[in-house]
Amino acid sequence: MAARERLARLRTAVGGDDEPGLSLAVLAGAVAAFVSLPLLGLLVRASNYGFGHLVGLLTETGSLDVLVNSLVLVFWVTLGCVLVGVPLAVLTVQTDLPGRRFWTVVAALPLVVPSYIGAFTFVSAFGPQGDLADALAPLGVERIPAIYGLHGTALVLILFTYPYVFLTTRAALLSFDGTLVEAARTLNHSRWEAFKRVTVPQILPGVTAGALLAALYALSDFGTPSIMRYEVFTQQIYVAQRSLGVPEGYPALLSMQLLAVVAVVLALEARIGEGDASYVSRGSRQPGQITLGAWKWPALAFCASVATLALGVPLGVLAWWFEQAGQAVFEFEPVVAWNSLRVAAAAALAASLLALPVAGYAARSTSLFSTLTDRLTYVGYAIPGVVVALALLYLSTEFAQSLYKTVPLLVFAYVVRFLPQAVGTVRSSVLQVDPKLTEAARTLGRSPTGAFRNVTLPLIAPGVAAGAALVFLTTMKELPATLMLSPIGFETLVSYIWLVRGAGSYGAAAIPALVLVGVSALSMVVILAQERYNG
Repeated sequence: MAARERLARLRTAVGGDDEPGLSLAVLAGAVAAFVSLPLLGLLVRASNYGFGHLVGLLTETGSLDVLVNSLVLVFWVTLGCVLVGVPLAVLTVQTDLPGRRFWTVVAALPLVVPSYIGAFTFVSAFGPQGDLADALAPLGVERIPAIYGLHGTALVLILFTYPYVFLTTRAALLSFDGTLVEAARTLNHSRWEAFKRVTVPQILPGVTAGALLAALYALSDFGTPSIMRYEVFTQQIYVAQRSLGVPEGYPALLSMQLLAVVAVVLALEARIGEGDASYVSRGSRQPGQITLGAWKWPALAFCASVATLALGVPLGVLAWWFEQAGQAVFEFEPVVAWNSLRVAAAAALAASLLALPVAGYAARSTSLFSTLTDRLTYVGYAIPGVVVALALLYLSTEFAQSLYKTVPLLVFAYVVRFLPQAVGTVRSSVLQVDPKLTEAARTLGRSPTGAFRNVTLPLIAPGVAAGAALVFLTTMKELPATLMLSPIGFETLVSYIWLVRGAGSYGAAAIPALVLVGVSALSMVVILAQERYNG
């Protein structure tokens, strides 16, 4: 009797009124625990060192400089993304900008260019020995300003991450009820005052969401700071892990510092984003279109300048490299692309399967346990790839040496990093399925598994496919985890690009870089296809 009562209380706690509900909760909890292993391993590794040892490393190895560098970079990248993304969103939604649909697509496309490829092309074009320096040499210009350092790193990251802010702000503006602005105008507020007092508070959650993505990307990016010779956490962790003579525990210490910064960024976003303002649509009317007048030409110049830097430069350089590919020292082999495709496909399949119990449980239960399991799956997405890879190296070395630097471990790292992309899309699909349909199947004698297979799964199949596609496309571009966990001799597109970059063979990088950009562009097609353009 007591055992039955305990079981009943357990079912109530996890939000399940019957045994299938409890089974789903257990399965979802197991998945959450499984993908949380890297964080647990890193915490265990860091705890092996005394507090005094960690403080000594903090002060002796210059990690305080790395901390300051990372914070400064995050600040400038986030600010720059807001200053670029928000005006572009306003121009393409609320003004009479000529060719708004065209500029909407162009403004979103830089997101398909991996930032490390962008950095690579910018160094090739504007570096001390780049194409611009060669073009200016006959004119007597012997030296141009260096692109390396903070300003170059921030510029590249802004150009290839501002679409996060652009897309979330644009979505907020498209769902905004224009009657609120009209009401403010009837109270004798100017259009600018109405924008500040009405529009800004309503779209602030959208701006904040995009700014958070940009900030987390700036914290987690490894390739761009490395190419631009700017010391940040991810670059230092990667170098420390591969270098001899580095104090023991230093990579783990840097990783814990980086996670602390990530936690602070998430806390700030939650505080800024809280409040009554929301960009959920309250009506269907759009605000009156703003006539630019004489400001039309500066607006077009702004859009064209951003597009030239974010698309024209990298694509132009890649095209130039492609013409020079015949002179490359390295010969690109199709097996490299095949390796990328198969590990990305494996990660997409695994993430989709693991997302089903987590998303289904989160969508059907409001219990604290369901919220906890859902949030735990997002841990890997918030943790930079270099930290996930470092933690998995520790775990495999200590507990599973047979998995050390193997393809299964690499795929697991991808799943840890990008599982939330599958969970989010699947959960949205499950929420759209009427629970009465499943209940009807159960009353007709179907088992819980049969009801899911015959009723729920066909209805959520598009969401599952979309989540799998998103994981696949993101996995194709993942750099640090691929470099740190790939088996010896196992080359993918990103590792091949990194190899030829180090050797200075630009022509050899053209084909894999163009393949990556082309595959990444498919994700943007999906995103923009779901949006109703405003005119």
